[in-house]
Amino acid sequence: MSSSHQQPAARPRESKDSFRTDSDIEIRPVYPQPEKENEPPGEFPFTRGIHPNMYRGKLWTMRQYAGFSTAEESNKRYHYLLSQGTTGLSVAFDLPTQIGYDSDHDFAEGEVGKVGVAIDTLKDMETLFDGINLEDISTSMTINATGFILLAFYIALAKKQGADLTRLSGTIQNDILKEYAARGTYIYPPKPSMQIITDVFEYCSREVPRWNTISISGYHIREAGATAVQELAFTLANGKAYLQAAIDKGLDIDVFGKRLSFFFNAHNNLFEEVAKFRAARRMWAKITQSMGAKEPRTQMLRFHTQTGGSTLTAQQPQNNISRVTLQALAAVLGGTQSLHTNGFDEALSLPTEEAARVALRTQQIIAAESGVADTVDPLEGSHFVESLTDEVEAKAWEYLEKIDLMGGAVQAIEEGYIQREIADAAYRYQQAIEANEKIIVGVNQYEVDEDMASEVFRVDDSIRQVQIQKIRQVKAERDAGKVKSLLDTIEHKAAANEQIMPTVIEAVENYATLGEISDCLRRVFGEFQS
Repeated sequence: MSSSHQQPAARPRESKDSFRTDSDIEIRPVYPQPEKENEPPGEFPFTRGIHPNMYRGKLWTMRQYAGFSTAEESNKRYHYLLSQGTTGLSVAFDLPTQIGYDSDHDFAEGEVGKVGVAIDTLKDMETLFDGINLEDISTSMTINATGFILLAFYIALAKKQGADLTRLSGTIQNDILKEYAARGTYIYPPKPSMQIITDVFEYCSREVPRWNTISISGYHIREAGATAVQELAFTLANGKAYLQAAIDKGLDIDVFGKRLSFFFNAHNNLFEEVAKFRAARRMWAKITQSMGAKEPRTQMLRFHTQTGGSTLTAQQPQNNISRVTLQALAAVLGGTQSLHTNGFDEALSLPTEEAARVALRTQQIIAAESGVADTVDPLEGSHFVESLTDEVEAKAWEYLEKIDLMGGAVQAIEEGYIQREIADAAYRYQQAIEANEKIIVGVNQYEVDEDMASEVFRVDDSIRQVQIQKIRQVKAERDAGKVKSLLDTIEHKAAANEQIMPTVIEAVENYATLGEISDCLRRVFGEFQS
């Protein structure tokens, strides 16, 4: 943005009547000492953290979200990140993979490999993790409508490696409710989607006990424009819906509930973000207890954090390094179990290798040099943070009570309530920026004339033809009759509301494609129309 562009003048701080968080919580000039009971970390309700020693015993898992183009290219980036000290992989999938289309489908044109890696068959998964022992690494996969298929690919690959499935660790996002509310990569209507998710809960509880079967995501709710309080409330409302669906299926909350995890966003208001994370643990402990959970591990809210993609600016992109540092610090002070830091160039393109390295180094510097990981819950007892935690929690409970009166998260989404609340918050935030009530450095204040032709990372459209050739080769070499029989069985079991995961795994082992399995369920369930 040119420095000659006229912006309305920002209101001087000294003339402000009040200061407020992004969730419209008033910030008082001074806070009294809070009246609170002693809550040791690692004990119910886990406000101060889920482990007694937190990072003194083990640091958070340092992940970098990566995936682009073909499995071969993404595999090179994974090996690079592992060589630089990342301690967990986080896989990004392209849009066709996310919504159940093979790369040769007409709808995939122009999108193959663009926002993540294209995975059509087990052959692609074999390439993606070539040279990586799945028993030795924790893998997070950001995938929802087709999450059960990608998990099947991963399990099938682990079996080919000779891995002990009980030692596999990682997460599939598998959170379809937030797709209807905020993101849009759904396929099937809500109720059959919940049926698939509970199949995954049931299967993994028995066969892959260390796998996190769902990562209930507030991240995308926040990216769509929600406030911190809304992110917290709507995420926990979705979590309650998943718990209830599994309980209704007859599953034991103290079995499947231990493998639920959460995925939160971290934005720039450092203290509000810390308060949000602390309140989330306390609220989830109370929710699970009220729904019958007796074991502490079921009552613990474990979460991954990603720094705020929507806060990154194309203007003066190096400023994003400071933003990401603040956000990562909030996540660590708030007690995250896993953290991804965004590249400074992600408002312009996929992250370059340099940007990914800087993002990883940001986490490593916080861990090794800042000292904030050396004590448990460093902000515990802060008059401000304790009070703000209480206020964030109280406002979040208000939302949860409204959603419960509607019949729960599924009903609230079907009625459009959650979507409207997010849209209204996003509108108010944009109004504040345009009125210069909210300052975004380099955007509406402190602009400079700059050359926007920064180095960007682009994916060539030609990789679609590479993927199409791979699919053709797989189909030519597989047993077509066996594949058809397995696809028919999946369709029959889905229609009868029977467990589908073992058959899906067998189908991918015989090189059925992601699109073929997705189409089986399209024929049974149809597609959701917003």
